[in-house]
Amino acid sequence: MSVSKIKLVADDPWLEPVSQAVEQRFERYRSRLSYINSVYGSLAAFSRADETFGFNYDKVRKGWWYREWAPNARALFLMGDFNNWNKYSHPLVNNGRGIWELFLDDQTYAGSFVHESLIKVIVQSQIGEHERIPVYIKRVVQDEFTKDFSGQLWCPPKPYKFRHKAPVLKPGEPLLIYEAHVGMAQEKEGVGTYDEFRRLILPKIVKAGYNAIQLMAIAEHPYYGSFGYHVSNFFAPSSRFGTPEALKQLVDEAHKLGLLVIMDIVHSHTVKNTREGLNLFDGTDYQYTHPGPRGDHPQWDSKLFNYGKDEVMQLLLSNVRYWLTDFQFDGYRFDGVTSMIYFHHGHGVQFDRPEHYFYDGVEYDAITYLQLANTLIHQLNPRAVSIAEEVSGMPGLCIPVEDGGIGFDYRLGMGLPDFWIKYLKDYSDEQWNMDEMFHTMTNRLFTTKTVAYAESHDQALVGDKTIAFRLMDKEMYFFMSKETQSLIIDRGIALHKMIRLFTITLGGEAWLNFMGNEFGHPEWIDFPREGNRWSYKYARRQWSLVEKDYLKYHWLSDFDRAMISFVKNDNIMLALPPWKLLTDEAHKTIVFERNRHIFVFNWHPTDAIPDYEIPLRETGDYQIVLSTDDPAYGGLGRVDTTLSYPSYLNKDGQPCMKIYNVNRAALVLRPVEMKNADE
Repeated sequence: MSVSKIKLVADDPWLEPVSQAVEQRFERYRSRLSYINSVYGSLAAFSRADETFGFNYDKVRKGWWYREWAPNARALFLMGDFNNWNKYSHPLVNNGRGIWELFLDDQTYAGSFVHESLIKVIVQSQIGEHERIPVYIKRVVQDEFTKDFSGQLWCPPKPYKFRHKAPVLKPGEPLLIYEAHVGMAQEKEGVGTYDEFRRLILPKIVKAGYNAIQLMAIAEHPYYGSFGYHVSNFFAPSSRFGTPEALKQLVDEAHKLGLLVIMDIVHSHTVKNTREGLNLFDGTDYQYTHPGPRGDHPQWDSKLFNYGKDEVMQLLLSNVRYWLTDFQFDGYRFDGVTSMIYFHHGHGVQFDRPEHYFYDGVEYDAITYLQLANTLIHQLNPRAVSIAEEVSGMPGLCIPVEDGGIGFDYRLGMGLPDFWIKYLKDYSDEQWNMDEMFHTMTNRLFTTKTVAYAESHDQALVGDKTIAFRLMDKEMYFFMSKETQSLIIDRGIALHKMIRLFTITLGGEAWLNFMGNEFGHPEWIDFPREGNRWSYKYARRQWSLVEKDYLKYHWLSDFDRAMISFVKNDNIMLALPPWKLLTDEAHKTIVFERNRHIFVFNWHPTDAIPDYEIPLRETGDYQIVLSTDDPAYGGLGRVDTTLSYPSYLNKDGQPCMKIYNVNRAALVLRPVEMKNADE
């Protein structure tokens, strides 16, 4: 392929100085894929390593194979309750290629090696003898008393059968993601289960109007408080929340209810633990990860994969296929992509020159892995969604691989929540800059689909604050009853609605909300730890707050439902880019048009302006279709939403309209002749 034919460079002249590097990036991918195809037959075949390694039943020979890749180990032994935990009675044999294997025939073990048998592998290596969890194990359980983890053979006599196909989004319908953590999704002080989430939480998400859920912390992780980001066992659904069959039923039920299910997948690093994880499995620090300091992530206290090794690539690609096929997830949000694709993990670099993206500290093998992962995802399911958590702005991140890109469908708009944190922390309302606010929301390539969000799950953790808690803080403890008055609460509720509406209508082509943020969940998330005496008080969601009509939380929830319905049915997020009509710094007002809808945001603390003139792009009569000032959403009801607002031509022939521009409120108007999709 010649440089001139690479679409990424042709579409972005800024990349001309690195056009050769763009071509080399594509060639590395093509070369790796060609090698995989020639040796393994296809990318799909390459991604079925879990059907060879770990525990797999041989229907011909009638028994179980256990295989492990451990090239530098000296000996491996399988032990478990099937052999009374005898360490050395069942040695594995090295086939000469670093693969150790053992066959347990039914004739001998049919009564002892059975569904739910507990197992571990003894690995003898240059660092001694250690009990380990098999790498490709598909279930791991923790002993209630010793807290020790063991692998478990999972082969239920009646495996779960999926009954429902994944829903298909309607044309013009954006991806509206409800991010959730199964364990802390319940109101009880304890760990929630897959079954509880299916029965109790899925209906809430459907009622809220979202069309997708993004599940965190699915792959097994030894420390609950890691939020699921220190994975130890990549093929094992976390047993804290229930069985693999319960997770499958959750996904199936979500599909039945019209929800896509996206998994938060962590292939950017792995936990350091040696008893549970991959680290030092065969006695070396370079089996799955980079050796020495290069294999350590200093900020995350974890280990970094060596994506250049076939066995590592195969492990991770097999993991991608596994969750899509065996559990029928509808895609992934890839965690820590910036950290993956740079040796410096994105720290201390301005990314102001194209060379920073293609030469300086770039982890080429990680990029090739992501290109192959996205290729595989879309081969397996053309409608699957892949989202990158990437903050550097890597060119081509969401461009097809064949055009010189990396192949993701969406990127997370990570700068958006950072912007709101900065404004809420560092500036008074009077200092907010209208042009900067509009520019920040729209400063992106509209050819790159972005997931917009106003606040992340990180802001809900101890040490930070959600938007609601940052706006209202301790006042939420005393003044969220409708019978009490508080100027702080009034301001907080007003700005909470405006910030979310502003971000969702300007910031991206998809939307992400962390559970509870839609109704301004108070306080923080604090997982059980020694510092809080292992309490679950803050590792849960208080749904009862929004279910009590006498509390103000339901105003925020009701508005969020109306907002989600509006962007879904009026094709706002997938329409042409917004057109800025006006920024009025004196009156802290922003007016823009999108898909013929007029959006008026008045951020001023006090100035409500009658007969406020705004420019338009077309004449006609307009009606209000959404108002944050509506009393149903905790507003003051200062605007009559039943009126029609006629346009007129000013002395310069410019179409205009006059409205009552109320402070700390947002209005959305559309031409009267336009009909909502549900009307």
